[in-house]
Amino acid sequence: MTSSTAPGGLPARQVPDRIHRRRWMILSVLMLSLLIVVLDNSILNVAMKTIATPAPHGLGATQGELEWAINSYTLVFAGLLFTSGLLGDRLGRKKVLLFGLAVFGAGSVLAGMAGSPTELIVFRAVMGLGGAFVMPSTLAVLMNVFERDEQPRAIGIWAGGVGLAIAVGPITGGLLLDRFWWGSVFLVNVPIVLIALVAMLILVPDSRDPRPGRLDPFGVLLSVVGLVLLVYGIIKGGQLADFTDPQVLGTLAGGVAVMTVFVLHQKRSSHPSIDIGYFRKPAFAAAVGAIALVFFALMGVTFFIVFYVQSVRGYSPLEAGLLILPLAAAQLIFSPRARLAVDRFGARAVCTAGMLTIAVTMTGMLLLDTDSPIWILEVLFFLQGTGMAHIMPPVTVAIMQSLPREKAGSGSALNNVFRQVGGTLGVAVLGSVLSTTYREGIQGKLGALPGVPAAARHAAGESIEATLGLARHLGPDGRALIVSAREAFVHAMHVTALGSASIAVVGAVVVAVFLPGKMAPAPRDAEPNEQRKAGVQG
Repeated sequence: MTSSTAPGGLPARQVPDRIHRRRWMILSVLMLSLLIVVLDNSILNVAMKTIATPAPHGLGATQGELEWAINSYTLVFAGLLFTSGLLGDRLGRKKVLLFGLAVFGAGSVLAGMAGSPTELIVFRAVMGLGGAFVMPSTLAVLMNVFERDEQPRAIGIWAGGVGLAIAVGPITGGLLLDRFWWGSVFLVNVPIVLIALVAMLILVPDSRDPRPGRLDPFGVLLSVVGLVLLVYGIIKGGQLADFTDPQVLGTLAGGVAVMTVFVLHQKRSSHPSIDIGYFRKPAFAAAVGAIALVFFALMGVTFFIVFYVQSVRGYSPLEAGLLILPLAAAQLIFSPRARLAVDRFGARAVCTAGMLTIAVTMTGMLLLDTDSPIWILEVLFFLQGTGMAHIMPPVTVAIMQSLPREKAGSGSALNNVFRQVGGTLGVAVLGSVLSTTYREGIQGKLGALPGVPAAARHAAGESIEATLGLARHLGPDGRALIVSAREAFVHAMHVTALGSASIAVVGAVVVAVFLPGKMAPAPRDAEPNEQRKAGVQG
């Protein structure tokens, strides 16, 4: 096999034979590393109600403290994703991945032993630090151990692993909570981390950008500050259910301003952290936009489905986890095979069909009521997983193959940044729609309750769980309120699902208009600035 040669005499287009022979074992190790990061968040969703219970069964965390147990992880994770990708390209992706796993494992131990909600919030932030160094590195290593023609298949398997983790998390969490205390949902990460660390030391080769250029500390700082401000503003807007609040607007405006300065700095810098010219490539720009939109649509729905299954339909955490299996099964089946559809029909057609499938399944949520046959939800989950399986692998391939191989860390980081920001925005915006619509639907029933203080009625309108808590407190007199709460939630869920479907349709339009049908040849392995000087168009 012939190949061009990168500076330093290393093969740029061909993976060395010793690495090529064990590429599938390396992929297995990478997926194990990815599994714990994705699995942990899905486990935590199941454990929220248990952590909220008073000691000794839980920590007695308030709703706000529970939100920050999630948000502290999200803020640190999102803020450092881009930085971790850059460090991986510069210092070595294996080193960064090992560091991330070790920090994530240590944070898991500390979180599992937390003695208060405040400690849990802090230790979740430590886990977010570790996760930020794991996620981009797994994909970056993958791109450097597989040849270009095998990368779509490998990325498909990698994406299928994400789907598996999403389903395994709630099931694992349910099993652990049935038998152990709440801290077990974090300590379960530790043996997985230890196995992954040993396997990685033995199997995974290191790789880095052979010509990284000078470090851009100002650009790195701008990216961290800008992303943290943006994500914090999104989270705060969701918490307040009001994106016009001065604090929210100020934080979002600050984030946009800092990211604008970051972009201008990158365009003018002789050693940018990321070449902004990459965004002029239709394949790259449309792919990152599609990732943000599809996760915006899906994460908001994931948020309300947990409450529908458990609070409206009465399933246990374990049963709720098992109900998600069709979503994971579809991704496991179709993600590795998505490349076959792309080869035949082109990325544009496949991803557009996937986005439209997501939109149809979101609209299909309107079929769900307080007593609908549960198989309807299972069919919708399977179709959603099928749609995801035909979106994530092709757009990830489009992003990663738009960049030179030595920039795999930066490309993977951008892929994850857009996914994280899109998902966070989806939870915040669609979560606000859900809570506002629910409060409007239940307010009349709460206002008519005799002998209930105004403060208690207001608190009960915050969520279906709060309403059901008041109804249980009222005893037999609260039965009618339970029925009203479930009906109000289902109506709010329908409104939110329609909003999610609309976002998916926008994603389908973006993909159909801007994503190329066939991938262009890979760029030669050179610094982006060298490409511009040579007259290569970005």
